[in-house]
Amino acid sequence: MWRHLASNTITFMIVGLAGAAGVIAWGVNEYSGEGPLETAMCLRVEPGTNMRAVSARLEEQGAIGSAPIFRIGAEYSEKAGQLKAGSHLIPEQSSMEEILDIVTRGGASTCGTEILYKIGVNAVAAEVRELDPATSSYTELAEFDPTAEGVEIPAEYETMRERADTRYRISMAEGVTSWQVVQALNAIDTLDGDVEEIPAEGSLAPDSYEIAPGTQVAAVLERMEAAQAAILAETWENRAEDLPLETPEEALILASIVEKETGVAAERPQVASVFVNRLRQGMPLQTDPTVIYGITEGKGVLGRGLRRSELQAETPWNTYVINGLPPTPIANPGRAAIQAALNPASTDYVFFVADGTGGHAFSETLAEHNSNVAKWREIEAQRAAGN
Repeated sequence: MWRHLASNTITFMIVGLAGAAGVIAWGVNEYSGEGPLETAMCLRVEPGTNMRAVSARLEEQGAIGSAPIFRIGAEYSEKAGQLKAGSHLIPEQSSMEEILDIVTRGGASTCGTEILYKIGVNAVAAEVRELDPATSSYTELAEFDPTAEGVEIPAEYETMRERADTRYRISMAEGVTSWQVVQALNAIDTLDGDVEEIPAEGSLAPDSYEIAPGTQVAAVLERMEAAQAAILAETWENRAEDLPLETPEEALILASIVEKETGVAAERPQVASVFVNRLRQGMPLQTDPTVIYGITEGKGVLGRGLRRSELQAETPWNTYVINGLPPTPIANPGRAAIQAALNPASTDYVFFVADGTGGHAFSETLAEHNSNVAKWREIEAQRAAGN
């Protein structure tokens, strides 16, 4: 009898262990396997929130199948106390393990609301926008010009600035001048410490920069300068052979001219080839943007056409009068323009003119150029008549 009883006990223990192993295996699969979330969601974690509250909310919103298993996974991985406040983008079908990593990793908020400060050639704007996690696209909530006097600040802007998880970014467009950048940064109330000295023209990299409230304007400018210096050094190292450019600074000057001459990314190498060919042949560059810079000195937009007297005036930047490159860049060029200046297309073009589509018609001879100019004049006349 005792032998029979012992046998049954052992059997029960084996079954029990097998059952426990099965439960553990199921739990591990639930934790690391594909989750039930059908559409990406934005999970906001308030400061002071604990893992129990977060796991319950995730379960309620259909992101996880079991709040207890999520918490057990957090405890086992020693992440239960590492929850980070903020707005976290949870992709569809994320596993519990992946979600735990997202909410404990830290860093900038990945969804929710952001305030984007856009520094453009013609305008500056502060835009309050919210990411729709289902479409990964932003919806604009409010916009205003922070540099305008007497501008009414939208209530949405003030509200979002009070939230701890609001993300802040500065977006600097290609072709903006250093003066424009400084004026814009000084006007952004999220930043501290106005700057009076204008960085060298061309020395700032157009890009998107993450900031935090209280960041110094000087610190943002330093990041922009470091980024541009790195881009220029890398591109100069990989430049084409036999260019009529002696230094990286000359490359930056040429790149800024290319940047201002075309808004069509695909034709930057052809535009660069025109100026490189002109430099090789000793021809004046004859480009209007340099003349405009000589008038404005980069302090804003001219806002009108050039006068004949201005095209004939002697300034260091008037490339109708001087030979070769002007003494400084005329704007801050982006990476693509720098790349085009140092690796131009292989062409014999020495002329180009607008073609009516937003791009340019290129030519090798003056006769071809005059024909293209005549076509452009016809387009201009037709447009004027249509107005």
